[in-house]
Amino acid sequence: MGNQLTDMAPGLPGPQAVHVVVVGLDSAGKTSLLYRLKLREFVETIPTKGFNMERIKVSVGGGSPAFQVWDVGGQEKLRPLWRSYTRRTDGLVFVVDAAEAERMEEAKAELHRISRAAENQGVPVLVLANKQDLDRAASASEVEKVLALHELSSATLHHTQGCSALDGRGLQPGLEKLYEMILKRKRMLRHSKKKR
Repeated sequence: MGNQLTDMAPGLPGPQAVHVVVVGLDSAGKTSLLYRLKLREFVETIPTKGFNMERIKVSVGGGSPAFQVWDVGGQEKLRPLWRSYTRRTDGLVFVVDAAEAERMEEAKAELHRISRAAENQGVPVLVLANKQDLDRAASASEVEKVLALHELSSATLHHTQGCSALDGRGLQPGLEKLYEMILKRKRMLRHSKKKR
């Protein structure tokens, strides 16, 4: 998590990458999204049995901060391990298969469980409503409503972005928003420490 970088992310202390954890139900497209970001192309993947970790650079507001992205398997037996990966993370990315309406309640339960864990209180959440390339996919606003994001803690910044691992649409604006939320939270934390 704190490896030296050639380019430091503007506004972040020290030579660290932004630490982001990608979680979500199995088959939501987490690994495909990760490799779409890393390789700029669609990669057919197999279910993740543990985790993948990649360092990616994202063009944001004139800079290219590095993101250290952990993609953790979403099978039911692996979900208890999510908390091990999300400790001291800068941001959570929760990926939802927007074309799979029958699993939205399960996704909602897992999102609320991980975002309400004590160590994740206030960590910014980007919900990626994946598979927007499919006609039956729910829109980002529909996904936001079904997942009841308004019920998350008032201290938790969140954003829902429609996207597609297949063609890459929506990923750039989603990551820009996540980065913005991470910086905002870091400023708020620094400000509250100064007040003490």
